[in-house]
Amino acid sequence: MSFPWAKHYQPKQPVMRWLDEKLPLPRLVYNAVGAGYPVPRNLNYFWNFGVLAGAALAIQIITGVVLAMHYAANAGVAFDSVESIMRDVNAGWFLRYAHANGASMFFIVVYTHIFRGLYYGSYKAPREMVWLLGVVIFLLMMATAFMGYVLPWGQMSFWGAQVITGFFSAIPLVGDTIRIWLLGGFAPDNAALNRFFSLHYLLPFVIAGVIILHIWALHIPGSNNPTGVDVKGEQDTVPFHPYYTAKDAVGLGVFLLVFASLLFFFPNYLGHPDNYIPANPLSTPAHIVPEWYFWPFYAILRAFTADFILPAKLWGVLAMFGSILLLFFLPWLDSSPVRSNNFRPKARVAFWVLVVDVLLLGWCGGSPATPFFIILSQLTAAYYFLHFLVILPWIARTERPTPLPNSITEAVLSKHGGTAPTKSALA
Repeated sequence: MSFPWAKHYQPKQPVMRWLDEKLPLPRLVYNAVGAGYPVPRNLNYFWNFGVLAGAALAIQIITGVVLAMHYAANAGVAFDSVESIMRDVNAGWFLRYAHANGASMFFIVVYTHIFRGLYYGSYKAPREMVWLLGVVIFLLMMATAFMGYVLPWGQMSFWGAQVITGFFSAIPLVGDTIRIWLLGGFAPDNAALNRFFSLHYLLPFVIAGVIILHIWALHIPGSNNPTGVDVKGEQDTVPFHPYYTAKDAVGLGVFLLVFASLLFFFPNYLGHPDNYIPANPLSTPAHIVPEWYFWPFYAILRAFTADFILPAKLWGVLAMFGSILLLFFLPWLDSSPVRSNNFRPKARVAFWVLVVDVLLLGWCGGSPATPFFIILSQLTAAYYFLHFLVILPWIARTERPTPLPNSITEAVLSKHGGTAPTKSALA
């Protein structure tokens, strides 16, 4: 963060001074997360979720590496190797449950992080690259989670792989070739399991690398804040350490308490009971469903039931991928100069309608494909695309925002009983 008032690292101890001269790692840490990194003084607890996402990824990598030492990526013994981890490996049940529920916690944190960015306009200039890298991380997470869900080789693992990869065959000309290339054959078997295991092991480290780029890109313009007002001077900032390291520690403590409660008391609550049945290609489950964090996108995929120019199956695949790729264009779809929805009354209403819409999509995606849920999926999927392609651009052009504070400091003082002049949001 290139603020002129940012402090520079000057080691006092001879050993640290020598290390900083030879390998400026202490300086890097100091400038990235220490007192040398000034941040807006009004960040609320929703800004904790970036650190929590990093903690969740660390948990996934550590538990995943240890689990990989005992897992066998072979269709004949994969299910038994998972059961052996649960029963025979020291603390194996803890590692397996921590990894499975850690994925859910990771997505909860990331979804909250994304919706915080949507509400406070963190995707707007000059932070477009931060947002774009965040969407890349989200895509990598989804790919990693899907392949990880296949590895236990239970009924839902097998049939989830069969159904989801089967949708690629809807792509004209190259669809079947892509599916065979993904699976290494005509159906999920040893080749698919080995490929998914290899990629599932590799991608978390790729995610870690993109996260470094994400943080690097963030440090150039600095953090956004709840007002969306740019930092005006040193009076608008505080050092990241100790102020926000202490705040993040509180958030991390709450995160770990929730994670521990899920891990020790409800370890299978977010899973599916059919995954405790060995995979059987000859027995199709009554209701095939992916993990809960894919439900909104699965509902969009299933919303198309009739052919129109293109097959319905292809429309579903295009819509599912389009619903995520759409986020890449968000910084340019929303052209309002005001970032925070705190000062955009129409955009604020639209945001909460979008939240309800995504929750309804999730409900539809996790429910059987009955006529009621199909119709509800179609309506909510239509609104999802309307929000980003029509409603948000229209609001950006027609909305009259409420007055913005002159500075972050004035907003803080005003919140705590002080008075501060304001300026028009359109000035």
